[in-house]
Amino acid sequence: MQPIGLIFKQEGIDRYGKERQGELMLVHKCLGCKKISINRIAGDDNPSVILSVFEKSKKLDKEQKEYLQKKNIKLLKEKNKEEILIQLFGKEIKNV
Repeated sequence: MQPIGLIFKQEGIDRYGKERQGELMLVHKCLGCKKISINRIAGDDNPSVILSVFEKSKKLDKEQKEYLQKKNIKLLKEKNKEEILIQLFGKEIKNV
């Protein structure tokens, strides 16, 4: 399995109609059969490596992006980077 991107777990809608922010999840693709799986981040996963997965995901080719869209998987984008950093490193982090 190869990590190809990050998503936030869907946590539903709050009482004000705003989507709740879920935990950060890794999107993996099987190198053999191309199956996509979404997995929780483990406590011993290296946050810097997870951040590098996010950076690499912004460079996926068009074919991979279309495949993920067909599976209704929307990878996180640059606008999500601040929340990613908070989930990986805590609120005290300013710039990574």
